[in-house]
Amino acid sequence: MSDYQKHLQESLQNPEFAEAYNDLEAQYAFAREVIAARIAGGITQAELAQRVGTSQANISKIEHGTLNPSLALVQRIASGLGKSLFISLK
Repeated sequence: MSDYQKHLQESLQNPEFAEAYNDLEAQYAFAREVIAARIAGGITQAELAQRVGTSQANISKIEHGTLNPSLALVQRIASGLGKSLFISLK
């Protein structure tokens, strides 16, 4: 285990850190899925934005993890990518 991994495991013992870390992981997981689906579909950010009814800048921000989209926007993005949205609580 690397020093980073050891430090991360120790830091995750702090509930506040763990919550913030998990929130970021979830946000970036969505961003990675949007990017992968968009590229696999041969869709540009501008094309996806047009399908979704938002701006290309907003798609870029979502893909960079700097915009926290509403659930309604997430649903429109899924639809614009030809995907279904599934949400689960753990």
